[in-house]
Amino acid sequence: MAVIYVTLIVKGKYSFANVPEILKGKVSEMLNDLDLGELAQ
Repeated sequence: MAVIYVTLIVKGKYSFANVPEILKGKVSEMLNDLDLGELAQ
């Protein structure tokens, strides 16, 4: 599920603030792995 949120955030269709709390850690980690940590703010 985190991959879907990461994809939507990268494409600009979703914001990190709207990601469910339970997934924020994994989504943030995945964005950082893609050197897109600034999107996890």
